Amino acid sequence: MNKMADYDGPILEIDKLSISFFTRLREIPAVMDFSVAVQPGEAVGLVGESGCGKSTVALGVMQDLGKNGRVVGGTIKFKGRDLAEMSAEELRDIRGNEIAMIYQEPMASLNPAMKIGRQLMEVPMIHEGVSKEEAYARALEVVTDVRLPDPERMLNSFPHQLSGGQQQRIVIAMALMSKPALLILDEPTTALDVTVEAAVVELVKDLGKKYGTSMLFISHNLGLVLETCDRLCVMYSGEAVERGSIKDVFDEMQHPYTQALFRSIPLPGADKNARPLIAIPGNFPLPHERPPGCNFGPRCDYFEEGRCDATDILMEPVPGNDRHHTRCLKFQEIDWNAPLELADQKEKGEIGKVVLKMDNLKKYYEVAANALFGGGETKVVKANETLSFEARESETLAIVGESGCGKSTFAKVLMGLETATDGQILLDNRNIESLPIEERDAKTVGEVQMVFQNPFDTLNPSMTVGRQIIRALEIFGIGNSEAERRKRMLELLDLVKLPRAFAERMPRQLSGGQKQRVGIARAFAGDARIVVADEPVSALDVSVQAAVTDLLMEIQREQKTTLLFISHDLSIVRYLSDRVMVMYLGHVVELGTTDQVFSPPYHPYTEALLSAVPIADTSVEKEHIVLEGDIPSAMNPPPGCPFQTRCRWKSEVAGGLCEKEVPPVRTLAEGHQVKCHLSDETLEKMQPVIKIAAE
Repeated sequence: MNKMADYDGPILEIDKLSISFFTRLREIPAVMDFSVAVQPGEAVGLVGESGCGKSTVALGVMQDLGKNGRVVGGTIKFKGRDLAEMSAEELRDIRGNEIAMIYQEPMASLNPAMKIGRQLMEVPMIHEGVSKEEAYARALEVVTDVRLPDPERMLNSFPHQLSGGQQQRIVIAMALMSKPALLILDEPTTALDVTVEAAVVELVKDLGKKYGTSMLFISHNLGLVLETCDRLCVMYSGEAVERGSIKDVFDEMQHPYTQALFRSIPLPGADKNARPLIAIPGNFPLPHERPPGCNFGPRCDYFEEGRCDATDILMEPVPGNDRHHTRCLKFQEIDWNAPLELADQKEKGEIGKVVLKMDNLKKYYEVAANALFGGGETKVVKANETLSFEARESETLAIVGESGCGKSTFAKVLMGLETATDGQILLDNRNIESLPIEERDAKTVGEVQMVFQNPFDTLNPSMTVGRQIIRALEIFGIGNSEAERRKRMLELLDLVKLPRAFAERMPRQLSGGQKQRVGIARAFAGDARIVVADEPVSALDVSVQAAVTDLLMEIQREQKTTLLFISHDLSIVRYLSDRVMVMYLGHVVELGTTDQVFSPPYHPYTEALLSAVPIADTSVEKEHIVLEGDIPSAMNPPPGCPFQTRCRWKSEVAGGLCEKEVPPVRTLAEGHQVKCHLSDETLEKMQPVIKIAAE
């Protein structure tokens, strides 16, 4: 099977591509007039919010649009040949052999009933007819390449025996087995922790160089694209609106949508009160309701009636830059460097008295060592180990850590969904650690509320939005009559900035950001004093994130709420929080004000977390720290300091102390504590991880 003859033009050339989906009622255009080229060895990022058509482009390249989807205009050429003119057999040879795709959810690409080794060996055996021995040798090489520990054991495991990060590496290994010319990555790290994401991104970059693979990297995370790609294409509502080199698009953007996207992301050093994030007004148009002329027109600051909505707008080259194009009639008239008109500066609410106090809280679970058949010894899983902190009125305390560090367990104990093993939780000096939710009175339940990560799972699909909020008011015992509750429900919709007409809508008629607002309205129905927000914006688009984050801040200012913000996105944490608590394997390893935690000295784990966050700013320099290995299991934690298996500073501590003893909690400055054996001198030598280059 010969790969296509040596070819020196672009590996992938998409020209004026249009793709539509056909329903009984109408044709729904998903992608219009879309062009992009990927040169040999080049990585091109495709960025846009959900529903803009980026995954449809990838499926078009794979010629996998299902029976309703069709290419209705333009061409997709791979190594100079039009994919539409190939036979089914030729396409089969190219797919998986020359073009490989990595999906967002690793388990979607793995067969749960087959060992990893067999799944990897199938690729070269089917596509290239190599022998079993050669296929095994190649599988071993690729698994070593993707930096998995103990490759032979990996090949002999089933997918469920690996962590999410390991599964995603296996999927990358599978894609690389046949050394493809083009690798398409569709949001490959969305489901992973930041530290794992950093390692996977590093890996993809190195392998791209080693194998000379060209890449099309689909993502909604601008920081990630900055770190992985050479060029970038920004999509909005089915069209490419700007494309060019990373530097040109980031530093000299020429499209209002690109500019609006950047204004809605928290960049390092942005202050939430002095420089609030600016959300993009309005909503994304549905495919069959796009406006005439420019799709972004109705949401654009520079819109001009009679001109921007008069004709279709084509991509135009930006003079003087490297292959930089924009789809904007006015790009040469707009002053792109004009200072931001500051939104109203907000006064921070005065931080008041202590509302919540935790004292040496512990939560242990007993698990049968042989969970499948019961019996045998039991193991204790220490989900939370001596947690102590205070939270005050109007304060935002962020709780940060990778999955499995115990942050959600702690939220469950606070909510009364679990009870504590030891220690105490005081809410206004009342002990609530051993009161399960069914024994709490309506007032206590209403005072401690939660906003969940996924707005889809928390609404009842068969009840109108208004009814769901009224139901919450009934449970919290608010209002003496239906009429009073209805009035309060409409006020709550005003509070979360949703039109009152939404009271009559069903959840399926709402977008993700709107559903999340209903969740917030419901959480505040009982005059909540403490709101636990568990990753409340991670499932939402960038521009919606800004609006929801801003909303939480505004409600907090009005209601003097204490916000416990659980997140792994450190840019949002830095922007939002007053104090930060960093957790690792059930321990609080660092706690302090935001400024203390974000500048050295750090706990070694905090340092690695900061280095892992992708930042969408070309003027930021980061020290590169990639954590080796995965998070140890909570069922079998390492001896001594929980972080010692991955710590790069361990050699600084004499006598193997890190491996023998859990470090004591030390106070570095007022209100700043760290759980670490490092000496004061060593801590003082630490350099900042994130540096903003001088203008």
